[in-house]
Amino acid sequence: MNIDSNTPRLLSCGEREVDLSEPIVMGILNVTPDSFSDGGRFGTVERAVRHAEQMVEEGAAIIDIGGQSTRPGAASITLQEELDRVISVVEAVASEFSAVVSIDTTKPAVMKEAVAAGAGFINDVRALQEASALEVAAELQVPVCLMHMQGNPRTMQKTPHYDDVLQDVKTFLELRVAACRAAGIPSNRILIDPGFGFGKTLDHNLSLFKHLNEFVDWGIPLLVGVSRKSMIGLVLDKEVDARIFGSTALACLAVWQGAAIIRAHDVAATMDAIRICNAVRNAQ
Repeated sequence: MNIDSNTPRLLSCGEREVDLSEPIVMGILNVTPDSFSDGGRFGTVERAVRHAEQMVEEGAAIIDIGGQSTRPGAASITLQEELDRVISVVEAVASEFSAVVSIDTTKPAVMKEAVAAGAGFINDVRALQEASALEVAAELQVPVCLMHMQGNPRTMQKTPHYDDVLQDVKTFLELRVAACRAAGIPSNRILIDPGFGFGKTLDHNLSLFKHLNEFVDWGIPLLVGVSRKSMIGLVLDKEVDARIFGSTALACLAVWQGAAIIRAHDVAATMDAIRICNAVRNAQ
């Protein structure tokens, strides 16, 4: 892929900025009843805000708020249900903390309402493929992360297949980056995510992770989200709540290969891990 600018160091997120000169953590705040790891724990505004406070204190630079579960087999919810779950939380977190608020959604109407409520970042597992999503993202003028997913959450893990997983994911993301640019979204507002666990077997995930540097070489900031995911459980034979060590190990491997943002549930542990990893990586 030909990149027409260097990897941005200051990411402008509405009225706030994120410094990507060193790796940062995006804290996960699911306001859903059915997410695979923490579904139902932060379903009220008060509980969500207190959890956001904890993650900010632990070092999260971005708080990623999602109201639609994307775990394998997850059912879709209506637009109004998603708005009801996330907008009041976005508004409360954005007004109380200095961290950037990200909205984890595929729906253009949710993107628009969330940014109006204070969000400064869009995290879309569908890579702006929904109708009018590209136009809305361009209009909102905030960064957007484009993720690869084969299929949809309800069916994606049934029979994932690739001729060449690395090349197929790279080709998809290249096309989505080009679509963003054509829609008027500049390069300095685009990030990419290979989509670990989204329509991929364990072997697919491990192969992608081994070659993360090939995505970093594009010069576009890379977001990696593997926190507590099933690939860790399959390798270590651990249940969801016992995957913190595996999660932080993968965070280090991602940072070592040049990832800019690590999306994580366990912010304090992840911050410690990536700071040590980055210090060694940058040593003379």
